Amino acid sequence: MAISLRKLLLHTAVAAAVVLPAATGPAAAFDDAERAEIETIIHDYLLENPELLLEVQEALTAKQVAAQRAQQQDAIAGQSENIFESPADPVLGNPEGSVTVVEFFDYNCGFCKRAMTDMVSMMESDSELKFVLKEFPILGPDSEAAHRVAFAFNDLHPEKYTEFHLRLLGGEGRANEETAMRIATDLGADEAALRKQMADDSVSERIRNTYELANALGISGTPAYVIGDEVVSGALGQEVLSTKIANVRECGSTVC
Repeated sequence: MAISLRKLLLHTAVAAAVVLPAATGPAAAFDDAERAEIETIIHDYLLENPELLLEVQEALTAKQVAAQRAQQQDAIAGQSENIFESPADPVLGNPEGSVTVVEFFDYNCGFCKRAMTDMVSMMESDSELKFVLKEFPILGPDSEAAHRVAFAFNDLHPEKYTEFHLRLLGGEGRANEETAMRIATDLGADEAALRKQMADDSVSERIRNTYELANALGISGTPAYVIGDEVVSGALGQEVLSTKIANVRECGSTVC
């Protein structure tokens, strides 16, 4: 979160006005003229030494990142079973893998489409990797409709979900109910049975649960991953994800 130069100057001036009287005793309270003079001195000093503002900004950013990481770690610990072991979620790769990667995705997310090749490559090169997919439709009604078909297809044909997922996410154009249904029926699903399952209350409940979980984890976009004790946002590439996976195996955390 950025902080403006004006705010930095004002905060510094206020801090000086508070700290200096405390250091020199109660009798040293400043009048308006003295306070204005102090603020001018601080203002001029910071203009002459602008690198101090960068140090303040870096310290603020580091503090905010650390606070967010701690909050996410608490959320992961408190929601561990729901994140990593929910029976409602499709699983790719090795269901008994030694490390689990959880991905929040939307079928219409361009970055998710590009990240799909990373996922496939990692599963092919790592037989001990388990991928849990969180259906997270956040890009409009078309996305939600496509994900409803996906939920229903996984319920009825879990053994074919991987192929369904890769075809829909890797397809050209916008994913919607029509494109998802066409892939599902091509893979042998009965459309009437799918539509009946799509209308089941459990599908809406699972979508709500994913939204609530994402909110608790501070996830607002896709793709987003949970690996070990960390939420990883964005399509950062196979190398970054593989390094975090290796660290989890080594020390139980993405950072050893």
